[in-house]
Amino acid sequence: MENWNENKTTFWIFALPGTFWLVVFFMIPLSIIWALSFGEQVSLTKTEITGTLEHYARALGDPVYLKIIWKSIWISALATFLCLLIAYPIAFLISFVRGRMKMILLAAVILPFWINLLIRTYALIAVFRTRGFVNFSLEWVYNTVGFDYLFGPFQPLELLYNNGAVVLGLIYVFMPFMVLPLYASIERLDKSLLEASLDLGATQFKTFWNISVPLTMPGIVSGIILVFIPMLGSFLIPDLLGGTNAQMIGNVIERQFKAANNYPFGAALSFLLMYVTFAALALRAWHASRSRGGEV
Repeated sequence: MENWNENKTTFWIFALPGTFWLVVFFMIPLSIIWALSFGEQVSLTKTEITGTLEHYARALGDPVYLKIIWKSIWISALATFLCLLIAYPIAFLISFVRGRMKMILLAAVILPFWINLLIRTYALIAVFRTRGFVNFSLEWVYNTVGFDYLFGPFQPLELLYNNGAVVLGLIYVFMPFMVLPLYASIERLDKSLLEASLDLGATQFKTFWNISVPLTMPGIVSGIILVFIPMLGSFLIPDLLGGTNAQMIGNVIERQFKAANNYPFGAALSFLLMYVTFAALALRAWHASRSRGGEV
């Protein structure tokens, strides 16, 4: 392939459309929001950029917002961890099957992308509500076994409008983002190393922990970043599945831009999440540099 330095005209012909799109529809709007985070609301529809850090200080100093931020972090971290625990065996299974079955399993992982997020979330409401599929199934088992004669009528479980429903919703929606990078990393794994470890007397667990996990760590780190960051800023799932009892920082940001009409404070909260994103990407780059032996 010809080096782009030797034919810069061709390089820029292909690079300019994508660069234009990123600058106009990503960098400029993002810069406007960043500038608004240093502004002051002077009227209902007017904001002046004054360079103030008041909104960042409010976000990081007010116990109410600190509590919501911390709650968002631990809910996202828990959902990400559970995603990893569930996705790793799935990715391992897909990597080891052959032929048509591998394509079928990959299609099953990708299939949720074909359905709108709102529809998928409302489907979970139908599953978890008081007279939903889960409670209906539990009631059928309860009555079939005969517990209704011993303990009285079945009492439906409160599965919606709490932190547990939000965690389950996040796992359900973001699972493919964890499975795919793990699968890509496991697929590149030299399977003969696993066989050699087992032949040398290592147990299945030691082989997994000492061989599989270190060699697939790039996929693990990529999956965690791809899942944790959007979970942290999610607002639709907590709003529909958590209600007022499980609000996250994304819901607060949405209210600042819509109901409260406080763009500067909403922008400051948004960029606090953006700074977390930058830190996560820097950590990913540092890990990739270490895995390449220090080469950048």
